[in-house]
Amino acid sequence: MTTTTLAVLVPLLPFLGAAAGLLLGRTAPGFVRPLAVLPPLVALALAAVVAVRQGGDQTVNAATELTPTGSVPIELALYIDGFAALVAVLVAFVATCVQIYSTGYLRDDPRYPSYAALVSLFTSAMLLVVYSGDLIVLLVGWEIMGICSYFLVGHYWETPEARAASLKAFLVTKLGDVPFLIGLFALATDAGSFRITKVLDAVAHGRLDHPTLIALLLLAGVAGKSAQFPLHTWLPDAMAGPTPVSALIHAATMVAAGVYFIARLLPVFEASQAAMVVLAVMAAVTMIGSGLAALAQDDIKRVLAYSTIGQLGYMTGALAVGDRGAAVFHLLSHGAFKALLFLAAGVIIHAAGTNSLAAMSRMKDLSARVPDAYWTMTVALLALAAIPPFSGFFSKESVLGAAEHVATGHTENAPGAAGWITLVAGLLTALLTAAYATRLWLLAFRGQGTEAPDHGRQPLTMTVVLWVLAAPSLALGAFSYRVLPDWFDGRDLTPTLATSVAGTGVALIGGIVTYAAWRHTRAVTARVPLGAVAAHPEGDAGLVEAEAIATHEAAYGDVAYAPDPADPGRLLLGPLHRHAAVGFHMDALYTAAFVRPVQSGAALVRFLDREVVETYVRGAGTLPRWLGTAVRRAQTGNLQTYVSALLAGTVVLAVAVVLVATGA
Repeated sequence: MTTTTLAVLVPLLPFLGAAAGLLLGRTAPGFVRPLAVLPPLVALALAAVVAVRQGGDQTVNAATELTPTGSVPIELALYIDGFAALVAVLVAFVATCVQIYSTGYLRDDPRYPSYAALVSLFTSAMLLVVYSGDLIVLLVGWEIMGICSYFLVGHYWETPEARAASLKAFLVTKLGDVPFLIGLFALATDAGSFRITKVLDAVAHGRLDHPTLIALLLLAGVAGKSAQFPLHTWLPDAMAGPTPVSALIHAATMVAAGVYFIARLLPVFEASQAAMVVLAVMAAVTMIGSGLAALAQDDIKRVLAYSTIGQLGYMTGALAVGDRGAAVFHLLSHGAFKALLFLAAGVIIHAAGTNSLAAMSRMKDLSARVPDAYWTMTVALLALAAIPPFSGFFSKESVLGAAEHVATGHTENAPGAAGWITLVAGLLTALLTAAYATRLWLLAFRGQGTEAPDHGRQPLTMTVVLWVLAAPSLALGAFSYRVLPDWFDGRDLTPTLATSVAGTGVALIGGIVTYAAWRHTRAVTARVPLGAVAAHPEGDAGLVEAEAIATHEAAYGDVAYAPDPADPGRLLLGPLHRHAAVGFHMDALYTAAFVRPVQSGAALVRFLDREVVETYVRGAGTLPRWLGTAVRRAQTGNLQTYVSALLAGTVVLAVAVVLVATGA
């Protein structure tokens, strides 16, 4: 087969698997699991073949007109460069791992067939985004992912949290998609085509008339899809969905799409210096804010969600300094260790017997109960904290190195301000990342909470996937920074001495300080019973947290737990803790600024519709009804009545004529 044919099959196979799974889910349930696993597995093999054939130097570029429009044509096009080839391998690899893992994690779930089909459709949509050479076709995959995320996040629709989270994810991402769509049309209008190659050619020849406006409109969509400030608030709440879905969204689909889109069209953004600075500021605020918020979360999945937001901030920071090689390098390594983190968290949740909540304050001695999750999550957390020689070290240092080159003027890919903003924020985030990674490890595996009931060992498919993902989390970085430049425009990804020392140094400081704070609080703090929230050092915040845990326990029948007295996050953040725990009140701000005004406007419209418009409508029908009633009552069918009325009318008419004549 030609490379083009193989590339077409890569997104097509998961789509066909999704369709077959939906059709056969009820009639032939025995085929559901093979149809869930085999299509992405074959797509992974084909994507690997495409990447090998592409080799980083021969772009696959093919197109056929999809439909005539009379102006700007829409084409079914493939555009596969080195970035696309490797990102497709990542997507197919993580999707395959998630599908295999889900066969054990959701083995007793009655809605597994629809879940597996939606995961396959999700995978197909992301692969379409990766391979597409036409912006409209890319938009189709972009929007299909939004629909799939709505259904998958709301998989446990019986719970109000899942229903609210799915709706929030859909609406917040759509809020960014509206300006994104306008930006795409504006870009195609200036370039004269939706084809990515023609758009890039138009940028190279200076034919974009409104580069800043287009870039900022596109950034709005990217911020929503990739959960960047200020449209990041949907991602922590999306943890209400099944844990394998969280792994897929955070590691290889949905949130990765925004970063990949900017990398795909980076020259469009580089055409505007203002847009690059805005991108750098957005990345910096996202990185630092998410790091502080992660340090205050109690649910292990919410910690990982804020971690994803921060790591995506690193990628957008790399793009802000004009280095898409560093951004995609970190995207690849992050995809491996973040998928591992979520799936290991799923093992912990499975062992605890809860639906989705995994409060670290309730964990005790998990290292002995789930040894596979313990060792593999340790590897993933070291990669997340960018400790050498784990993969996160090499990819994160490529980002910091690119920022340092721009800040010091060694390269002119972006404004120097963007370089300094990204570099300073990246180093501070490295400190915070190591701090919350250490805190997570200590509370999850060395915690002093009340031990949960033992729900038995996890299925073998879950354990195997953890160790499969541990390999790239450990070795991908050291291997890739030497090999990937062939796929990444020849950009050097070798870590620089200055940023390597600085980044590793602040990471070690963050980990050591957190460990010291944990030892200190463990030594001097007495256990606080769940009911004694009045004595909680956080006052109302402690009450809210305790009530949230109690509500979950009432819903799922869990036993009561006492919070871990040795949480170092409270000591490290101090008064900032209660604000960081609720995401710095961004949801409350959006509720006050957008939700309540919209609700008030809707209430006003409803009042006007019911009390004003409907009054006129009802009045228009009432008058004819009254007239009809009067006429109906006059029609008695009695001949004498009719003659009497006729005579009476004649008399009245005669009298009126006489009076008029007399008056005249």
